[in-house]
Amino acid sequence: AGWRLPGRVLELVFSYLELRELRSCALVCKLWHRVLHGDENSEVWRSLAARCLAEEALRTDILCNVPTYKGKVSQDPLNPPACPPRAPTPRAHPPPVQVRAFHHAFSTNDCSRNVYIKKNGFTLHRNPIAQSTDGARAKIGFSEGRHAWEVWWEGPLGTVAVIGIATKRAAMQCQGYVALLGSDDQSWGWNLVDNNLLHNGEVNGSFPQCNNAPKYQIGERIRVILDMEDKTLAFERGYEFLGVAFRGLPKVCLYPAVSAVYGNTEVTLVYLGKPLDG
Repeated sequence: AGWRLPGRVLELVFSYLELRELRSCALVCKLWHRVLHGDENSEVWRSLAARCLAEEALRTDILCNVPTYKGKVSQDPLNPPACPPRAPTPRAHPPPVQVRAFHHAFSTNDCSRNVYIKKNGFTLHRNPIAQSTDGARAKIGFSEGRHAWEVWWEGPLGTVAVIGIATKRAAMQCQGYVALLGSDDQSWGWNLVDNNLLHNGEVNGSFPQCNNAPKYQIGERIRVILDMEDKTLAFERGYEFLGVAFRGLPKVCLYPAVSAVYGNTEVTLVYLGKPLDG
């Protein structure tokens, strides 16, 4: 009987399984649940990370702010994320507050035809296409809870470089060089070039709201904080909270998103989980 096996032996067996199978195992009994949830750096998650993630993602500092192997590759095995949310599985915990980086990276199937996702799985590369603005959405959106992710540019911004959120209906490509994210009522964005907030095709003021706000520096990580309970979107730079940028967000599924115009620029998005207070 599997429930009689020592935890270390179970870890070894589980290390050969994929995420879908681990979800099922976590529901078998309390011991199996404890083995899978007790140590997020166990051999189970270390092995899964080695299989799922590109070597570059593990070797570089892309995931430096995602401290555990489980955090790098998976959501809680008991509750795969859904948007809109599903009813909890019987015997399962409530939906987890932290779902994980790999499953929340840019979607290869939900981006402009002029961009591609690099082999590391987290970085968008925009091809040098003239007179086009190109965007990408993350794989998973949110309709409840509090969520944080980091975004940073690894190349020139050009005339427009926007980070924010979008519904599934928002366009991810258009002609010309425009602020695509925030150009309609389906998206909300912060243009890092001129510090303008954008929604429904209008400028909603400058951000952050301070005199002589510093311009974005290439490589600087911006933390995006989406609170679906308060219906707000806020930003942090480094360890500085910049403030709430948008209020009164609709109760719909909202996805992390970016839009870019500069040829060969690259943008990285890493999901962090529930934001830390204070």
